[in-house]
Amino acid sequence: MRQKNTLISLAAALITAVPAVSTYATDWLQFGYDTAHSGYNREETGYSTPTGNTILYHYSVPAAAGTIDSTPVYLGNVATNSGARNLLFALSNNGTVLALDADSTTLNVVWSHQPTGGGKTTSGFGSPAIDPGLQYVYVYAFDGKIHKYQVADGAEVTTGGWPEVSTLKPEVEKGASALSIATAHDGATRLYSVTDGYVGDANDYQGHITTINLGTGTQNVFNSECSNKTIHFCNSDVMSCAAATNDCSSRRNGIWGRPGAVYDAGTDLVFIMTGNGPFNVNPGSGIYNWGDSVLALNPDGTGAGGGMPVDSYTPATYANIESKDADLGSASIAIVPPPPGTAAAYQHIAVAAGKDGCVRLINLSNLNGTGSPAGIGGELQLQDFPGGGSCATGNNASDIKPQPAVWVNPADQSSWVYIATYSHGLVAYKITLSAGKPSLAVQWPASGTAASGTSPLVANGTVYYMSNSHLLALDALTGTAKLSSGAWVTTANSGQHWQSPILVNGRLYLFDNAAPSNLWAYQLDGSFKSGFE
Repeated sequence: MRQKNTLISLAAALITAVPAVSTYATDWLQFGYDTAHSGYNREETGYSTPTGNTILYHYSVPAAAGTIDSTPVYLGNVATNSGARNLLFALSNNGTVLALDADSTTLNVVWSHQPTGGGKTTSGFGSPAIDPGLQYVYVYAFDGKIHKYQVADGAEVTTGGWPEVSTLKPEVEKGASALSIATAHDGATRLYSVTDGYVGDANDYQGHITTINLGTGTQNVFNSECSNKTIHFCNSDVMSCAAATNDCSSRRNGIWGRPGAVYDAGTDLVFIMTGNGPFNVNPGSGIYNWGDSVLALNPDGTGAGGGMPVDSYTPATYANIESKDADLGSASIAIVPPPPGTAAAYQHIAVAAGKDGCVRLINLSNLNGTGSPAGIGGELQLQDFPGGGSCATGNNASDIKPQPAVWVNPADQSSWVYIATYSHGLVAYKITLSAGKPSLAVQWPASGTAASGTSPLVANGTVYYMSNSHLLALDALTGTAKLSSGAWVTTANSGQHWQSPILVNGRLYLFDNAAPSNLWAYQLDGSFKSGFE
């Protein structure tokens, strides 16, 4: 159970070094902070200052848990059996979910679970998600199911259809992306779980999204291949099933982006981006394969019927993207708020950037410009990522795999997008307008910083991300370093893979890629300006 804090005065709003339960302004309930997965924590308005930022603590998680190859989530003031605690929830490669005391400078596991059975235990799974009621945390497990636990004590809910199936073939499909939760215009709160394959794109896997209504437990499935079949496919190699009816002969089209599905409140639609695999849509022949595409679905996870999504975007270079392993869906869409002066036709826009290093600005209200799915092209803008983009060819170039962060500058309401890569650094873009039509303009590259990077986050006008064992803090407007690098570097840090930091209540938390992983906590200097819960 979550216990509410009493409002206290701003004068007392100072973060102490290690409080029993630190005062909090917000929680970090799912990957990317909010339902749009923007990576922008608007409540952190008192940071950072040039001095006083230090490593608060670091320690290894239990050896049995191994590596945590994902991003944690955070819930404050949880009424546990040992008193009120601020908790971090994380999921390891072998399916162990840990609830850790976020304020303890040494390992304090409040509870943990490791479901048994099903798929492989050697590859990373995505971040958990906490429901808006703050009572339950949801976790994908290698048995192919979504498990529901009480946040306070880890008691598993096994009634009402839980645990819920996400895939019937966990030995070849997995949930490497985060779970996502959103409340749509109809008032229903839903959980979204997407799948991809294991490293190497081998075997009989098909990317799909499972949508679970958290109020009723009912679910819908939309497959990125054979999408006219709205079921979880079976694996006829290991189970008894009618392959022709209950499986799909096409392969791949995994959904790899760190947030998984992204709900857009403006259009009341949920969006997924698919990776390499066939794009071939021919309703007359019964073929519905949506490789390397952005698909728009209703918030309940259904399409327009007859195997069609509500809308779709597929780049003209889709064939070469597929042949070069340059997944469009290596990341998820990044929803960009329209700045003042944006024309009515472009009030719902997003960035779609993949491994080909092509940064695409798309219209979420009309993805391919035709007003219906299956059209090719139709983006508002194509722009090569500096130093390694390939919009014209679709070749594997910049390795844009981290999820972009989106920031709205409070001073002028301008919209910014920060894109990190595995091989060509980090670049800041700003939305500019021409007769009300938006486009992306490069503002600064993070030159002089390490090339690779995690999914960035933004708080108090600062961009934070991890790169080659360095935690970096850059001015969101200029890209200049805001902190001395000495405070953020340690020889014990083991780098990163899919891990990325979160910043909540004056502290930055991050798991590294060691085996077992280390949890790093950094105390930021300053005080809140926006008050407390």
